[in-house]
Amino acid sequence: MADTAPQPSKRKRELDAEEAEAPSTEGKEAGIGNGTSAPVRLPFSGFRVKKVLRESARDKIIFLHGKVNEASGDGDGEDAIVILEKTPFQVDHVAQLLKGSPELQLQFSNDIYSTYHLFPPRQLSDVKTTVVYPATEKHLQKYLHRDLRLVRETGDDYRNVTLPHLESQSLSVQLDDLYLIAICHRRDIKSLRDLTPEHLPLLRNILQEGQEAILQRYQVAGDRLRVYLHYLPSYYHLHVHFTALGFEAPGAGVERAHLLAEVIENLEQDPEHYGRRTLTFALRADDPLLALLQEAQRS
Repeated sequence: MADTAPQPSKRKRELDAEEAEAPSTEGKEAGIGNGTSAPVRLPFSGFRVKKVLRESARDKIIFLHGKVNEASGDGDGEDAIVILEKTPFQVDHVAQLLKGSPELQLQFSNDIYSTYHLFPPRQLSDVKTTVVYPATEKHLQKYLHRDLRLVRETGDDYRNVTLPHLESQSLSVQLDDLYLIAICHRRDIKSLRDLTPEHLPLLRNILQEGQEAILQRYQVAGDRLRVYLHYLPSYYHLHVHFTALGFEAPGAGVERAHLLAEVIENLEQDPEHYGRRTLTFALRADDPLLALLQEAQRS
């Protein structure tokens, strides 16, 4: 069977990776190391916001590009990125929010329903703050919001445009980009487009044994799982995503996720389904593949 590996969410991994790249404060604050609860200072003075790189009201996160150390005599100062993220509720502490007489502002009231702004005590109002300093142009581009475009890729587009483009790029497997997945040992299946009836035993095995392993280890039944493949995938080595239905996993949208059970059924009914079918997916507006596909479809 394929390997099943639990991993943190993609957004959390991305932020944790940036934290790992951040310069150490060791030596700047004597006696203070990683994970300390002692008060520390930011590794720069001042922060003047130049641009909001990206924000998400749903995820309660904002990415800010700013200039720092502008008063140090270095001209325009230095670039820094600060990521502010509301921390999740901690079940053990959440009841403290409503104890005593919490500070409230009424926003809306209708019969039995009312909505307030609640101002929590200091110890329950922390904001996770990730600093990238000094920030390079590469860091700025990484966090910058990118517009997306939907494209419809035919089987011929895949063979004549997408596949040659992918083969010209680095197709290395980046296992640090994964969460709960099953990874196929075979390396000759790059994506959904390569699947044929020959692979049905493998796909059925991944679906059945993956669900059984998750039930045994995490006590989550198969009818509470979303099991799917991405197209386009984040890397080109066949892998299947397993997520709980209640988890809003990145990339689970209709234009990218293909349920494994339906993939199996499609191959049973049409052996060349994924070799011929037109597939719709989103690409960033600056992705070179978008320009190649648009040009091919105009000609």
